[in-house]
Amino acid sequence: MAEMKTGVLVMAYGTPKTIEDVPAYYTHIRHGHPPTTQQLEELVGRYRAIGGRSPLYEITGRQAEGIGRALNGGDEGPYRVYLGQKHAPPFIEDAVERLRNDGVERVVALVLAPHYARMSVGDYFERVRRQLGAGGPDVRYIESWYGEPAFVRLIADRVEEALAQFPPETRDDVRVVFSAHSLPVQALEGDPYADQLHHSGDLIAREAGLRHWLFAWQSAGRTDAEWMGPDIRQVIKELRKEGHEHILVCPVGFVSDHLEVLYDLDIDAQALARDLGVHLVRTASPNDDERFTGLLADVVRRRLGEPS
Repeated sequence: MAEMKTGVLVMAYGTPKTIEDVPAYYTHIRHGHPPTTQQLEELVGRYRAIGGRSPLYEITGRQAEGIGRALNGGDEGPYRVYLGQKHAPPFIEDAVERLRNDGVERVVALVLAPHYARMSVGDYFERVRRQLGAGGPDVRYIESWYGEPAFVRLIADRVEEALAQFPPETRDDVRVVFSAHSLPVQALEGDPYADQLHHSGDLIAREAGLRHWLFAWQSAGRTDAEWMGPDIRQVIKELRKEGHEHILVCPVGFVSDHLEVLYDLDIDAQALARDLGVHLVRTASPNDDERFTGLLADVVRRRLGEPS
């Protein structure tokens, strides 16, 4: 009996590969509407500030490859991994066509975002369904994986490593701020995103034995809509007003170094902290750590009903 062909569709947001790709990327995010000159210059300036481009595409590729190696026990095996991105090539729709043309019979759809929101993970899944139409392979969707014990332990370890960067006598007073990408308030009505993120922070805080932690949002869009708050900049200001000089930021909603981490936290938030006399440290991102790709491979196996 022939072995069933199994595909793993790994999905991510996407990023421009070069400065020259930013206009097309930004237009795609804006549903085909080109940005204004001012909007484009501002975004290009942020990419230049982090070195001219984001490392997200390469990191995402290594994450997908790492999941495949963990599943197959090496570079070759029964699982075939496909990478699809929402706003930059290779697009999700193209990845779906590739796995369908390869004759894949069952697919596990995994988004490189720990928490579920209809605007993010839900939209990725809807793109897969639309592209497949009425036919195609059996697709099993993984909605969230933030509560995986191995993920909680990994991030708790990153928190403990970051705490070691503070003077020993200050560590009991460090305020840990968990952060994630803000979304429009209206879009989150009845959505589990905010609750999952707060629960995620609580799980990690307990695992790391934290005494003081809170939650903030970051990277809100520049639109007229109301976005989830409080914003991390405001939280930093309020903590300083309360007399706190040591803050650790854990961007638990992100799993890779990219613009929202490298600019919004490492440059923008860090500059604010310096101006306020605050010692601000950020936890290291999971990126392509084998512990991280390995735990995601275990999540895939369990979704297929296979032992991890």
